[in-house]
Amino acid sequence: MRTNHLNGWEMDFNFPIEGRTPKPRDEGLTMVLDKGLGLQETTDLLEVGASYLDFLKLSFGTSALYTPELLHKKISLARSYGVDVLPGGTFFEVAYIQGKAELYLERAKALGFSAIEISDGTIELPAAARTKYIKHAVGLGFKVLTEVGKKDQRDSSPISLMREQIQQDVKDGAYKVIIEARESGIGVSIFDDQGNIDFFKMQQLLLAVADEAAIMWEAPLKKQQLAFIKMLGNNVNLGNIAPKDILALECLRVGLRGDTLRIALREQLPANQGKEKGVTSF
Repeated sequence: MRTNHLNGWEMDFNFPIEGRTPKPRDEGLTMVLDKGLGLQETTDLLEVGASYLDFLKLSFGTSALYTPELLHKKISLARSYGVDVLPGGTFFEVAYIQGKAELYLERAKALGFSAIEISDGTIELPAAARTKYIKHAVGLGFKVLTEVGKKDQRDSSPISLMREQIQQDVKDGAYKVIIEARESGIGVSIFDDQGNIDFFKMQQLLLAVADEAAIMWEAPLKKQQLAFIKMLGNNVNLGNIAPKDILALECLRVGLRGDTLRIALREQLPANQGKEKGVTSF
């Protein structure tokens, strides 16, 4: 196992699940959904969790409601902790339907955002326009995250089309492709009305990429986070994480919660040894 030095405990410690990629990283990313944290709340989040947080998404169009001074302070604060900041994809969609997508991207760059989301979760964005704005954003120096899937279940796309979109986005230069789950994680994309993952759909989407790390799975619910970690490992990219859950998720990733500690015990002990020591297997 990898040995980790824990500053607070001043001891060398082996995480039960090894192999967690440290920052800066391109896999095992965690994106937090920020629905309007104040500056002090953001400071608290970063002081506690910046080592485990890669992207802070100012969700929906919330960044349009900040004062310029506060928005600048918040972006600068997050970036000073090594965290990328991006506005939500809905804001891009509004800019697009108003004919201001290029201005929006340029203004986001001037404000200090380091990442951007290109999506069509609510609107219909022609394929040529999607490619155009992905490439334009890449040219501006953004980490471009695209999103696949509709927010309204009535508008859901066939998995085959979602898979094609993932492939095209990666080809166009997207840093990661996000699979839509909204903030609820229920009844959208690959999730049913109870928030359970349709594993067949998930596997079909994975077929679109040569590297699983090209995909970020929105997973606001703990059971979804656990399922992805169990299936794809502790360096799976996860998004739409609530600010209050940042440490809880990292504990899941490294086996410091009972759910994933059980996985570690099952994998590291012979089958009969677990029974002798009272370890419950899955």
